[in-house]
Amino acid sequence: MDWLYRFLDYLKYEKRYSPKTCVAYEADLFQYITFLFSREKEVKDATHQDIRSWVIEKIEQGISPRTINRKISALKTFYKFLIRNKYVQTDPTGKLIAPKQKKTLPVFVSETEMNNLFEYVVFPDTFEGVRDKTIIELFYATGIRLSELSNIKRKDIDFYYQTIKIIGKRKKERIVPFSPKLSSILKKYVTAYENKFGELGQNAFLFVTEKGKTIYAKLIYKIVRKYLDVITTVEKRSPHVIRHTFATHLLDNGADLSAIKEILGHSSLAATQFYTHTSVDRLKKTYKQAHPRA
Repeated sequence: MDWLYRFLDYLKYEKRYSPKTCVAYEADLFQYITFLFSREKEVKDATHQDIRSWVIEKIEQGISPRTINRKISALKTFYKFLIRNKYVQTDPTGKLIAPKQKKTLPVFVSETEMNNLFEYVVFPDTFEGVRDKTIIELFYATGIRLSELSNIKRKDIDFYYQTIKIIGKRKKERIVPFSPKLSSILKKYVTAYENKFGELGQNAFLFVTEKGKTIYAKLIYKIVRKYLDVITTVEKRSPHVIRHTFATHLLDNGADLSAIKEILGHSSLAATQFYTHTSVDRLKKTYKQAHPRA
């Protein structure tokens, strides 16, 4: 077990994996080690057949292909670490084939619905109302993740250059631009904050609860869900849906895929291509513009 804890420290402090990923990998590896113990085996003695049997067991339990693929990823990363540190000689995950995942298109909200949210939905004229509007405007204007929004500090916002420094996955920093309209909304929020709690220090987290505590993920999710419920019937109504919406609307209006990649903080263009599910309206528009007999 000592190697497992060393591996988890490696993920946290060297690879800089997110806390959520570290927790998931830890749970996956504990499940795997427990399975090996049931076969009276240790990690260093495991074979390809042992791992294959574990994966089959998870499939038979009804676990989704996506979750199983994450478990396989955890195992592969773990064994690479063990080989690098000479704890094992061979990698039993080498020939492991991950189950195919069903490809799904990203859920997003239409431009009309988003416009209705900002034009017609009334946000209360209170600190909480100003905060909630600012959070949703910020999500839609920048496409940032929930964890990235909750970690924004006052010093990360540059009103002069209209940019925000975002700390993304694995602690990678990126600079995201914002519009004059969002600048005005952010300034109004800062004023509302200072009227209620006093000066917003440069090292203070930007978004807080009604009691002045650092905002937490469940509350952000609840805020987004509350207002998306008013304007859309899409099945999922979460901060990540607004991220999908941000990227989709940029693409539909002709933005460059590479530029969207940088704004979203993707490590590869392949991840951004997930959003190239062009809408029927855009396809029709392109067809009419390009086809000589359209």
